Amino acid sequence: MTEQSAMSHRGAKPVRTLPDAQTVLSVRHWTDRLFSFRVTRPRSLRFRSGEFVMIGLLDDNGKPLLRAYSIASPSWDEELEFYSIKVPDGPLTSRLQHIAAGDQIILRPKPVGTLVLDALLPGKRIWFLATGTGIAPFASLMRDPETYEKYDQVIMMHTCRTAAELEYGRELVEGLKDDPLIGEVVGDKLKYYPTTTREESAHMGRITDNLTSGKVFADLGLAPMDKATDRAMVCGSLAFNVDVKAVLEGFGLREGANSDPREYVVEKAFVGDGI
Repeated sequence: MTEQSAMSHRGAKPVRTLPDAQTVLSVRHWTDRLFSFRVTRPRSLRFRSGEFVMIGLLDDNGKPLLRAYSIASPSWDEELEFYSIKVPDGPLTSRLQHIAAGDQIILRPKPVGTLVLDALLPGKRIWFLATGTGIAPFASLMRDPETYEKYDQVIMMHTCRTAAELEYGRELVEGLKDDPLIGEVVGDKLKYYPTTTREESAHMGRITDNLTSGKVFADLGLAPMDKATDRAMVCGSLAFNVDVKAVLEGFGLREGANSDPREYVVEKAFVGDGI
C-alpha cells in the first residue's frame, strides 16, 4: 500500500481549473483493484452521512465525465473521502485511479441517497450489509455519533473475494474504538463481521448465506433478525441488492425510503464494476 500526500506533490505543474473543482489531498492504494482518496470539501456542502455525490474528471473532449460516489467520510469531517474500484477499461476509473495529491477532480455538491438514518423507523439494532466498495456509505455512518445514539448495536457485515480487499474496512473499524472524537460513543456497540468468498479466512461465505443459515447470529452471539427491533441498510451490486432484499423480507422487514421510513433501505445508485 502506498500513500501520497499533498506535501510530496509540491512543485508539480499547475493543472487547469475544472468546473466545481476540488483538490486531491491524499491517495491510498489498498490493492491493485481498490483505492481511496481524500479531497477538499466545498464550504457550501452539507450532507447526511450515507449520501452520495457526483464526482469525476474531464474526458478527452473536455466534457465532464461523472459518476455517483458515496461519501465515505462522516458529515462532520472537514475533508471528503471516497473509496473506489479500479476498472482498466472503465471510462472514469481508468483515469481516476491515477490521480495524485494536488490534482483536481470535479465534485457536484448536491448530495442525495437512501442510506440515511432518517429513512428508517426507530429500532435497537442496525445492520450494514455491503460487498466490495459498497462499504463506502457505511464508512461514513460508522463514524457518525448519531448512529450510536439511535442504536444499541451496529453490525457491519462486509464481504469481498479476498482478505486484502477487506483491509480498508478492517483498518477503519479497528481504529474507531481509539478514535479521539467518537471512540467513547462507539464503545462496544459496533460488531464487525468480514467474510471472504474466494480465499480462506476466519469467516467465509456470502452475506445472504450467513444470514439465512443463522451463522452470523451464532458467531456474534446475537438473536435472529426481528422486524420489531432490527433495521438494515444494503449497498452492493444489483444482484447482491436483489438477493439481500429477499432475505430481509424473509425476516419480515419492509423496504423504506426518505419519504416512507420502514425497516430497511437499499442504495440503488451505487456505481458498479463498469465505471
